[in-house]
Amino acid sequence: MSEQQQQYVKFFRQSSPYIHAHHGKTFVITLGGEALAHENLTNIINDIALLNSLGVRLVLVHGARPQIEERLKSRKLTSNFVNGRRVTDRQCLESVMDAVGNLRARIESKLSLGLVNSPMHGASIRVISGNFVTARPIGVINGTDFLHTGEVRKVDQEAINQQLDSGYIVLLSCLGHSPTGELFNMEVEEVATNAAVSLKAEKLILYSSQKGLTDGQGNIFNRIPYLEASQLLKSQDGEMKRLLTSAIKACEAGVDRAQLIDYRQDGSLLLELFTRDGSGTLISRDRYEEIREATIDDVGGILELIQPLEQKGILRRRSRKELEREIKLFRVISLDGMIIGCAAIHPFNGDKIAELACLVVHPEYRQDNRGDDLLEAIEEQARQKGMENIFVLTTRTKHWFLERGFNESGPENLPKKKRESYDSGRQSNVLLKAL
Repeated sequence: MSEQQQQYVKFFRQSSPYIHAHHGKTFVITLGGEALAHENLTNIINDIALLNSLGVRLVLVHGARPQIEERLKSRKLTSNFVNGRRVTDRQCLESVMDAVGNLRARIESKLSLGLVNSPMHGASIRVISGNFVTARPIGVINGTDFLHTGEVRKVDQEAINQQLDSGYIVLLSCLGHSPTGELFNMEVEEVATNAAVSLKAEKLILYSSQKGLTDGQGNIFNRIPYLEASQLLKSQDGEMKRLLTSAIKACEAGVDRAQLIDYRQDGSLLLELFTRDGSGTLISRDRYEEIREATIDDVGGILELIQPLEQKGILRRRSRKELEREIKLFRVISLDGMIIGCAAIHPFNGDKIAELACLVVHPEYRQDNRGDDLLEAIEEQARQKGMENIFVLTTRTKHWFLERGFNESGPENLPKKKRESYDSGRQSNVLLKAL
């Protein structure tokens, strides 16, 4: 097997849990007018079609900002902006309707493409749009009448769910209808947020002209809880401020995940959804990665993590039954539901000493000091149990523990019960640390 084939097999195997996890889930995807105008649009549409074929329930929400500006310019018209929001008069509304209608037809045609040499060959994709979003006028704010600029009044989640249940991709735009038959121009991010919340979507995906949310030094946040993301909102402006506001509001209202990805990067959607580290920034309601007490549901993940080391003789073998009996002694690192690290503590209460055992971090996640974080969590747990010392038996990682405050010792300093079960044939190093 060639290296390229090996990489393909590895990627496919790693993506399999995500394919299963996403099947039947509802995703709301936001495509701004800038994304629709970019040369990568065809690839984005192909990736959306692939999601549909994998059984993901999709709602696409599209904007039209640059396309509206083009039409206004061609008609020698201008529109005012107040606090970043367009004031839509009747003439401007004609340009909005023209731009939105044109883009809707373009999206539908691309989703219908079935050429033999295209990724969508043989696909049978049904797209539907309609008056799923009811709007209301913003009205007059601080003396400014926003005219035909509106905000979301209601999303008809029942009608949308009926279409999703029938296998349709639902297409929404920045235009909304009022009960009196008027049209209103809304912010695409607001429509997407309300749709995600109303539909109880698992994900809100927002295409951006940037790779993701960055800190003050320009480093991209791979993942961040929404409460932390909200603290960065004041430092953002323009597109990123709108998208981040949308993501935070969605998480506040119950959407578990909001994801910012780059519409310029080919395959960013697939990388974000089907690889462990994604391609952009994931904003979550909870801590995407955490160290917590293990539960019985984690046994399979722990076994998968430790078995390669057991086969190499680095760890002693543990059966599933043994793990199930001792599961409450384990701490795990959970990354979006996947177990990427574990460690166990075995207290010897009479001697006020505890054993640290089975400290393992997945090979692909050994950066960022996760082993140190696990060690710290186990040491804190030992202190809470009244332990004064902690020891570890190791054959291959002696220096790692020595660098973290452990000292060389011998079997004679182990608790009596552990001394009796010490396997001299393994020649494990005994390392001790005072807490």
